[in-house]
Amino acid sequence: MAEEVRAEMVANVWKVLVANGDTVEDGDTLVILESMKMEIPVIAEADGVIANLSVEEGQVVQEGDLIAEIA
Repeated sequence: MAEEVRAEMVANVWKVLVANGDTVEDGDTLVILESMKMEIPVIAEADGVIANLSVEEGQVVQEGDLIAEIA
């Protein structure tokens, strides 16, 4: 089953550091969000492969929005 990574707050996607098919490890930064001039890293919580990257730079995400799935 895929591990879903979701946004914890309303923010802008400032930087995307991974792509579909990339191998990631627990603790790797997937994307960096920006909210109120603060940079918030979104961290992988499992080892695996990015099966679905659902955001792109400049996009606004809402709390609970899917950022990525790690298979």
